[in-house]
Amino acid sequence: MRSCDPAALPSCDPRVTLSHSRVSLLGVLFIVWGVLTILVGASTLALGVAAAALINSAGGRGGFAAGFTAATFTILALIAILWGTAHIAVGNPLRRRRRWSRQAALMLGGIDLLLLPYGTALGVYALWVLLRDDAKRLFES
Repeated sequence: MRSCDPAALPSCDPRVTLSHSRVSLLGVLFIVWGVLTILVGASTLALGVAAAALINSAGGRGGFAAGFTAATFTILALIAILWGTAHIAVGNPLRRRRRWSRQAALMLGGIDLLLLPYGTALGVYALWVLLRDDAKRLFES
C-alpha cells in the first residue's frame, strides 16, 4: 500500500474521502428512493384506472364519490411519479458531484422531511451530509 501525504494531495485527507463516500451513498439512496416512489406511483395509477373502469362499467352511474376517488388516485400517482423522477434526476449528478446537484438535493431532502418515516430519514441524512463543510468543498471544484 502506498503512503499518502495529506498536505500534498487533498484527496488523501480522510475527511474528504469519508465525505466523498457519504455523498456517493446519498446519491444511491436518492436513486433507490426515486425508483420506489415511481413504483408506488405506478401502483396508485393502476388503482385510479381501475376506479375509472368501474365507473364506466356501471354506465357512468358511479356518482361523485367514485369519480372523486379515481381522480384523486390519478393525481397522487402522477405526483409520486414526478417526485421519484426528480430524485433519480438528482441522484446521478450528485454521485458525480455536479455543482447544481447539491442545491437540488438539499431542496428535495428538505421536502422529504415531511414524508414519514422513510422520507424523513432520507431528508435528515441528506441535510447532514450536504451541509457539512467538507461536503461543500467537494462541490466547489
